[in-house]
Amino acid sequence: MNSSDTQAPVRLTKLTKASGCAAKIGPKTLSEVLSALPKFSAPELLVGLDTSDDAAVWKISDELAVVETLDFFTPVVDDPYLFGKIAATNALSDVYAMGGEPKFALNIVGFPSTIPPKVLQEIMTGGADRVKEAGAVLVGGHSITNDDPIYGLAVTGFVHPDKVRTNAGAKPGDVLLLTKQLGVGIINTAVKAEMATAAEKEEAILVMSSLNAPAKNVMDCFTVHACTDVTGFGLIGHSFEMAKGSGVTIELDVSGTAFLSGAKDYAGMGLIPGGAYRNREFVGDNLDPGSVEEVYLDLLFDPQTSGGLLFSIPEKECDAALSAFEHSGIKTAVSVVGKVLPEEEKLIRVV
Repeated sequence: MNSSDTQAPVRLTKLTKASGCAAKIGPKTLSEVLSALPKFSAPELLVGLDTSDDAAVWKISDELAVVETLDFFTPVVDDPYLFGKIAATNALSDVYAMGGEPKFALNIVGFPSTIPPKVLQEIMTGGADRVKEAGAVLVGGHSITNDDPIYGLAVTGFVHPDKVRTNAGAKPGDVLLLTKQLGVGIINTAVKAEMATAAEKEEAILVMSSLNAPAKNVMDCFTVHACTDVTGFGLIGHSFEMAKGSGVTIELDVSGTAFLSGAKDYAGMGLIPGGAYRNREFVGDNLDPGSVEEVYLDLLFDPQTSGGLLFSIPEKECDAALSAFEHSGIKTAVSVVGKVLPEEEKLIRVV
């Protein structure tokens, strides 16, 4: 079932103040909260909270580890079916970022009692169709009544313990590949303001609704020192976490970075989601912005919804990886967005 067959009774994006991953609690606030929690460890816990990774990894045997994650957010588009599809894509991405394969998922639902149940059915159908496309199964979930509609998944995946990817292994001399264009938060802000063109909106939807499975599969053939997906903390925020976890400095190059059509223009108009300012506060004095135009910093701090995978790989493998992406049929733009340097005073440099 697709919502194009019926007219949605409401504009979902009008029911919330912030859309998609831009609704996330700011990374600085989140870091303060998490720092006060008890510390957990176990011999089987391969990846936990320490490195701000995308998912937890628990070793079952020498051949098998479980990847566990959950992710949900508020509507980023008005079409219920498409919203469900994008939210599920975003949740599944955490498993791919860890090098795993999704196996089963549970729904997470918050839904207003004032909206017809048919809308919720379409949201959940979009999510179910995306889970099926990922080769996983949907096995239940939990729902509550909530003023703001929210939807997402708890996802369980499998990975070989020796093939786990984290964001803490980047090495000086690596280059950084990003598998989707940036600017989703800015374009979605322009859509809410009814300023974005149909073509700009469609490009953003393509980015948000594209599974990261093909990108993960391409990079299985190369040396990946570190990986994360770029979502609510923006490229700079997630690069900052990678730099901290790896003990390096990351240099981001705006000249090589792929942006969505119109994103720079709308950023120049001030159509910046609030999450971008929270991301900037999080990085704080750890950023060396150089002489880069302010509009590019806004783009790099822009919170992404269902963004691409950020891979740190040896420079000598970069050309071959780009060629592999070119022949893979991936519809989103893959770009070289920076490189990894030995640790300096500032962990993020923009050129």
